[in-house]
Amino acid sequence: MSKTKITQMLIVLSLIMLVTVLAGADQKKTNNPPPAKPAPSAKPAQPAAKPAAKPAQPAVRPAQRPTTTQRPMTTQRPITTQRPMTTQRPVTTQRPQTTRRPQTTERPKTTQRPVTTVSKPVRLRNGESGTVTYHNNRVADIHTKDMTIHRDLHGGQTAVSEHNGRTTVTTGHSGGYVQRTYLNRNGRTYYQRTYVVGGRSYARVYRGYEYRGHHYYGYVPGYYYHPVFYGWAYNPWVSPVYFGPAAWGWVGTPWFGFYGGFFTPYPVYPSASLWLTDYLIAANLQAAYQAQAEANAATTAGAGQAPADNSGAPPEGGPAASNQTPLSPEVKQAIADEVQRQLAAEKDAAANPQAPPAPATDQVPDALNRAERVFVVASNLDVTVPDSGQECSLTAGDVVMRLSDTPDANQNVTASIQSSKNGDCVTGDTVAIGVQDLQEMHNHFREQLDSGLQALADNGGKKGLPKAPDTATTAGEVPRPAPDSGVAEQLSAQQQQADQTAKQLVN
Repeated sequence: MSKTKITQMLIVLSLIMLVTVLAGADQKKTNNPPPAKPAPSAKPAQPAAKPAAKPAQPAVRPAQRPTTTQRPMTTQRPITTQRPMTTQRPVTTQRPQTTRRPQTTERPKTTQRPVTTVSKPVRLRNGESGTVTYHNNRVADIHTKDMTIHRDLHGGQTAVSEHNGRTTVTTGHSGGYVQRTYLNRNGRTYYQRTYVVGGRSYARVYRGYEYRGHHYYGYVPGYYYHPVFYGWAYNPWVSPVYFGPAAWGWVGTPWFGFYGGFFTPYPVYPSASLWLTDYLIAANLQAAYQAQAEANAATTAGAGQAPADNSGAPPEGGPAASNQTPLSPEVKQAIADEVQRQLAAEKDAAANPQAPPAPATDQVPDALNRAERVFVVASNLDVTVPDSGQECSLTAGDVVMRLSDTPDANQNVTASIQSSKNGDCVTGDTVAIGVQDLQEMHNHFREQLDSGLQALADNGGKKGLPKAPDTATTAGEVPRPAPDSGVAEQLSAQQQQADQTAKQLVN
């Protein structure tokens, strides 16, 4: 081979080697980085393997989660959403029976019974004939030639007779009145009642009038105070009066202990209307206590026993004291509002005390005045629950609200029991009540209000009471008469006759 060919071959080999070297360099530039990072990526590869392993575990867990995602069993909350069984709180929301406390005493069972009325002719031992009306086999009314006797659910007895233009009403051995015509003025007739209560006699005047063929009586004050006195009694006092049972003199009295669960006096009197409210309530509760004491004594005597305490009074602090449903603040406020309404009416009457002209037509009784709704019961009264036909009783100090304004054919309207004591009609019940009975409650309310105003006028400046600015009086519509004499004896004789008549029938 020639030297020239050898040289050419060497050159070609050199070029091939150079190209190879250059190609390898280029490959390093392009391939080296990736392969250099496999080592790092190898470490990720383990993480990748671990993630793969971990996903595998999560993959199992999610698969196992039917137990948790299988929450239909928990979302199967019929068991919990089946709370109708707990929200089925009729058992607890059935609390009307406990919150409506009158029902806790379950008085309907003892005092309310469907009334079965039966009237029978009878002949007394003295040969006199009469008629007896039985309510559920209980003697309710006795009618004789001279007298009508009513026996209420609490055992009390009222006897009424009329002789020579006089009406005699006895309400027990300690009370009653005799009514007669007093005088005629301006075409109106005024009647005088001489009351005897606890051995004390006093007289009151009533104006007579007609309404739908029935005769009514409206109380007429014997005198009025000057308007400034009524303004002092109506408006708030400058300084409130801090009072209490001790200041009233009620502490230790049997009636106050007996009705301790029903009546709580106001601790503070910012106005006379609240003071008069407690005065009125207390007076009626004393009357209720006395009436029940007499009824108990009469029952015991009828059984041939002497009362343990010689009075027949209910036991002080007995069951009634703890089980009474309290007279609510709302009901007391309703009474206080009525006190203020009557104070305003008397202030207007005081400005013109002359007798009003005789009405040309029927005069609507005050008991049906649309502005007057709340009445405080003044004496024992039996009423009927129209919805059930049951009979229940009211006693002095209970409170009713008239619902209807137009009486039915029997001169009855409907009323709601706002507050009642143990053994009386259930608070919240609607009863039928006579307009005549409501009118007597109204009259008694006004009489007690006047007595309370007199007590404020006489005791102003004493026992912490503020002194009234003016206690002078002016004559009323007609002058107040003196009590008739001999009334106590008349009442006593009628009560004895009523006792003998009732005893003949009962025995």
